[in-house]
Amino acid sequence: MRIVIAEDSVLLRVGLERLLVDAGHDVVGAVDNAKDLLSAVSADAPDLAIVDVRMPPTFTDEGIRAAAVIRGQNPGVRVLVLSQYVEERYAAELIGDNSGGLGYLLKDRVADVDEFLSAVAKVGAGGTVLDPEVVAQIVVRSRKTSGLELLTAREQEVLKLMAEGRSNAAVASELNVGEGAIEKHVSSIFSKLGLAPAENENRRVLAVLRYLGGDAS
Repeated sequence: MRIVIAEDSVLLRVGLERLLVDAGHDVVGAVDNAKDLLSAVSADAPDLAIVDVRMPPTFTDEGIRAAAVIRGQNPGVRVLVLSQYVEERYAAELIGDNSGGLGYLLKDRVADVDEFLSAVAKVGAGGTVLDPEVVAQIVVRSRKTSGLELLTAREQEVLKLMAEGRSNAAVASELNVGEGAIEKHVSSIFSKLGLAPAENENRRVLAVLRYLGGDAS
């Protein structure tokens, strides 16, 4: 996979590059600011951009805004966002664009090499990987969203795992129940959130967006 890295910490940037190269990926660019990131994506056409949320010059939201630009202008480029802390508003806005090929991980996860490389592979293949802590904090922020209060504790747990990108089978394995039970919970979630079957509409995505505070109307 062709990858561009945007990370202002030299040690982390070099470490990520070495880790990815050792795993067989081709790092075609490694930069320390959002402007150079956008230039690298335009020039090198990577499959994946790994982006730090906060970068020079203000160290506020340069990275996440660049990620949004990449998602809008280069839909073929997958994006994996790394953050020291959970940025609830930015995470919700980025996730709310309702498409795959996106990851949002806390930097602590990079310490688990296998978990990080698994996330890189999944996002690069068009999947979604959301750090459980990111999901949890977005949910706390959006708890008052209409319909969520109707869900049982188990249904909320199922929806939280769905928001992490897990299939029904994976949710069932995590909760140590049968897949049929999860299917019933998912059906109940759809019903309580008012997500009736409709052509060209993915109710699973809409339910997750509702959970994350996005627009599922």
